[in-house]
Formats: sequence, structure tokens, C-alpha cells
Amino acid sequence: MKQFEKVLSLFAETMELGFRPDTFMYGKAVQAAVKSGDLKKGTELFESMKSSGVRPNVFVFNVLIGGLCKERRIRDAEKVFDEMCKWNLAANKVTYNTLIDGYCKVGEVEAAFGLRGRMRKENVEPSIVTFNTLLSALCKAKRMGEAQVLLKEMKECGFEPDGFTVSTLLDGMSKSGDGAGALEWYETAISDGVRINNYTSSILLNGLCREGRVEKAEEILTKLESRLTPDEVVYNTIVHGYCLVGDMDKAISIVERMERKGLRPNSITFNCLIHKFCEMQKMDEAEKWIENMVKKGVAPTVETYNTLIDGYGQACVFDRCFELLDEMEAKGLKPNVVSYGSLINRFCKQGKILEAEIMLRDMLAKGVLANTQIYNMLIDGSCLAGKLKDALRFFDEMTRSEIPFTLVTYNALMNGLCKKGKLTEAEDLLREITNQGLSPDVITYNCLISGYANAGKRQKCLEVYETMKKSGIRPTVSTYHPLINECSKEGVEIVEKIFNEMSQMNLVPDRVVYNAMIFSVVEAGLVDRAFSLHDEMKARDIVPDKMTYNSLILGCVREGKLPEANSLVDDMKAKGLALKADTYSILIKGYCDLKDFGGAYTWYREMYDNGLLPNIGMCNELVSGLREEGKEEEAQILCSELGVKGVDDQSTSEDLSVQHVIS
Repeated sequence: MKQFEKVLSLFAETMELGFRPDTFMYGKAVQAAVKSGDLKKGTELFESMKSSGVRPNVFVFNVLIGGLCKERRIRDAEKVFDEMCKWNLAANKVTYNTLIDGYCKVGEVEAAFGLRGRMRKENVEPSIVTFNTLLSALCKAKRMGEAQVLLKEMKECGFEPDGFTVSTLLDGMSKSGDGAGALEWYETAISDGVRINNYTSSILLNGLCREGRVEKAEEILTKLESRLTPDEVVYNTIVHGYCLVGDMDKAISIVERMERKGLRPNSITFNCLIHKFCEMQKMDEAEKWIENMVKKGVAPTVETYNTLIDGYGQACVFDRCFELLDEMEAKGLKPNVVSYGSLINRFCKQGKILEAEIMLRDMLAKGVLANTQIYNMLIDGSCLAGKLKDALRFFDEMTRSEIPFTLVTYNALMNGLCKKGKLTEAEDLLREITNQGLSPDVITYNCLISGYANAGKRQKCLEVYETMKKSGIRPTVSTYHPLINECSKEGVEIVEKIFNEMSQMNLVPDRVVYNAMIFSVVEAGLVDRAFSLHDEMKARDIVPDKMTYNSLILGCVREGKLPEANSLVDDMKAKGLALKADTYSILIKGYCDLKDFGGAYTWYREMYDNGLLPNIGMCNELVSGLREEGKEEEAQILCSELGVKGVDDQSTSEDLSVQHVIS
């Protein structure tokens, strides 16, 4: 850096002495300014050069284009390139490689390849840098097929893959989930004599570990140990891999192996083990490794403490969390937003908004600034706890503190407003989302649909659903939960239409959707359709629950199909679903409606023996029916049992009306 400052100082002195700099001097001055990070100064010198009548050369243009590309100012770099062409200066290999790299940095891969095509037309020979840059862009975009085509072209142009090429392709294949391809490419590169270093090897090992093939990764590590000296990064990769699959004994054995090779485990090594033990809620083991860490002369980092705080937070051992915060400060480590955020998040998930806010205030008092994520936790937690006023207060606080909102912020608040039935405010918030330049997503619309469904506004549910589809947002299965449930009140035709749309979108209905559909068609008297939906459920390995059976039993007893109803009850019991008051009440009510009071009494007996009772209205109906059939003894037993239980006209053991069959 001092070298560049010296060049600029000498250039300024030359100008002050009245000397007229030539192209070479201007070029070096522009380069010094750009290399020192002062692109503005470099541009000013470039303009001064032209206004002084000194003709720029390709070198000067390349330097300026390089500086602009480094700052991702690709449009400005294009303008400089165009100006270069107007000066009738022929772009060289460096020019093209620099611009290609600039396009790749901003993700404009097609433009980069367009420039490669222009190189061909201008007969500018590519270099291995050209190919490696383009390969890197394709691999980052996971366009591995095109990368292989480009690799072939590279070889045809006489360039053999180097270490960078190998690393780039390994990374692309690994991140694309092609561990087998990465392994094959790695072995090919070695057999072709490509020099493989620790960095390249760690890319392959990391990819294998991500796929869970840690033992294969360790096998490669063993081979590596015979060819080169693996560094801490390589060993840490394997340690991390075993931690990912939960094999802590193997992870620890790699740490020991690392030490036998004369390498010291670092904070990354220890943090990896501690993080996994915390995730497994083995806090004693985590604490033990903190002690080991200190014994080995490695100081715990902020990340180490954050991991422990999160682990104890998951276990709700908050006193230890507070101790750790104090311990951090005592050791000169400043807790950061993650330290506090971990606790705030845990409190919010438990609905402890007051405790979460106390942590927020403590954090701010310590000079740690809250970010969007912190407020998102607080707003979402408040809404889930039904504390909308608190959520709105945190939202206002974000506004005053000029903390930017994200769609997550708006969606959390949207959920809170809709749950409280404040649908006008929810619609206002939807408009604000779009006014802020954000696009509502499926979560936004799902909240609104659910809100309108809870308010019984079927038409608005459908309007929001249609708006959502027109906006190009694909519904999720959760979209259909409130939609089908609410629209079932309007008739089975509309529900079937919506259900069919799910299939057209390749969405597989879940149990909630099937239960809503089955209840809807039963209410419409379409019991055969209900059973076909039940068969469809089972074919998709979706296990029916009590609500499924209740609807089917209700349909059967309404149509007088008592053997089928009894068979469903047997099926329920076989699946380990205990009959509750709602199922028994459906059966008793159904048998009473069919004037089979003896059958109803049989179900009453089973219900009573299981410690349950129907509501008083149903009991009265059953007693009257039994007496009509001349079953005075059964009627008397029922009355006596009700008397013993203390049931009168004003009390019920549960709300057991058939209308609540799927509530």
C-alpha cells in the first residue's frame, strides 16, 4: 500500500514541477490509485489524462475495468470497455478475462459467455484463466453438464486442468449432490498428475461428509496421509462429518489422530464437537470438551459460548445461560447479537414475551444493536402468544430505530392480525408490503385465507385464493386446510373443485385435508365418496385418525349401515385408537335415530364402563326409547347410574353433540 502511495506522491510532485506526464506515467498513477482502493481517484486521473491530450493505452483501460469489476460495477466497466473500442484500441486477453470475471461475479453468466464468443471473433486466444473463470461460474450455478462441455473445449484448446480447475469442479459436483462424480474426478486428476493440495482435498472430503459418506472421506484421508501432510482444515472436515452423522466416538478418534500427527486441534475443532453435544442435549459432555479445550491451550470463543447458551436454552436451563453471559464478559469476550438472540428466541417460543423483552433491553443497554432477526422473533413470538399489542409495539420500535422490515416481519404480524380477526388491518398490511417493494409470498396469503376462514367469510377466502394463483404463487397443502374446511359449508361441489385443483398442482393432500373432505361429503350424504377418499388415504400411506373414523361412522349410522359402523369401530380399536365420548355419542345418537334403542344401550354400556357419559339430552332420549321398547330395567339402570354420577339437566361430562364430531 505504501508503494502505491509513493507512486501517487511522485506523480503529484511531477505535475507541480510543471512536467507533462506521458501515457506510461499516467498509467502507473491510475494503477496506483486503483490498487490502493481509491477508484474515484483513479477515474479522476483517467479523465485528467484525456483532457491533457494524452492518449490512454490498453493497460490504462484494463486497470480501470479491473477496479470497476472488483467493486461489481459491471455497467460502468462496460462503458469503459465501449470507450476503449471508440479509441480504436484492441482489447487483449487481460481485458476479456477481467470483464468475463466481472460478469461472473455478478451472476451474469450468459453475458460472460457472450464475451467469450466475441474473443473468438476478434481472434483473441483464451488462457486457462478464461476457462477457469467460466467453469467457476457454471459450477456455482450448478450447471454441471455445461461445465463438462466447457472442460472438453478447454482440453481441445491445449489447456490441461490445474489445481484451480480440479477444485472448482469438485466443489460444483459436491454441491450438486454428485459425490460419486466428484470422487471419480478427484481420482482422475491424481492419475493425470495434477498437483492436489489440502484445499482441493478438503473440498472433496466436505462434499462426501455432506452426503453422509464419512467413512469414505476417512479412507481418502488415509491415502492423503501417505502423499502429503494434511492440515487442520482437512482433519476438521472429517471431524465435522462424523458430528453431522452423530458418530461422536469416531469424531473424537479423528481429533486424537490429528494430535498424533503433530497438529493442534483449534477452536473450530472443539466448537464442532461442543455444538453437536449441545444439539444432542448432552450438556455434561459439552462442558467436558470446554475443559479439554482450555487444557489444550485453546481459548473458548464467542461462538463457543453462543453454542453453549443455545444448548442450555433448548434445555430451558436459563440460569446457566445467564451465568455463561457473565462468564463471557469476565473473560473479556463481548456477547453479541447471537448470544442474546438465542435466549430471546427460546423465550419467544415458550410464549415468555416479558422475559424475551428483558433480554432485549439488557442487550441494548450493553451496546449490542438489535437487528431485523431479533425483532422478527419478538413479533412472531408475541403473535403466537396472542399478544398482538406487544407485536405492534415491537413493530413500531423497529420503525423508530430504522431497522429494515423483511417479508418475515410482515408475515409474522399478518399472522397475528388474522388470528385476532383484524382483517381490515391485515389488508392494510398487505398493501404496505407491496408499497415497500416486497412481494407477498405463500405464507402471506395463507395467513389471510386462514383469517377469513375463521371469520366465516367464504367469498373472501376464495378471492384471496384466486389472487394468490394469479400472482403466480403456488399454494401449499396448508393453503387448503382452512379453505376446504370453510368452503365445505357452501356445498360439496366447490370443495370437490378445490380438491381437484390440488391434484392438478401435484400437491398430495395430507390427513387434515382428507378429514375435511370426508366430513364434507358425509354431510352431503355421499357416504360412498367418503369411503373412496378413505381408500385413497390408505393407498397413500396416510394413517386415518379418530376424526377420520368419526366422520365415516357418522355417515354409516345416518344411512342405517350399522354393521359397517361396527366394523369401523373394530378397525379403530385394532389400530390402537381409544374410543372417546364423541365416537360413542355418534353411535348412541345414530342408533337412537334408527329406533334401535337396545343397540344404543349396548354402546352406552361400553361407554359407561370406560368412565364416560353422553350429554343429558342424549340420555333422556335413550331412556324414553328404552321405555317405549319395554326395556324398563335398562332404562332404570341408566337413570340410577346418572344419579350416582350426579348428572342433571344443566351438566354434561363433555360437549358431545354430533355437530362437534370433527372439532
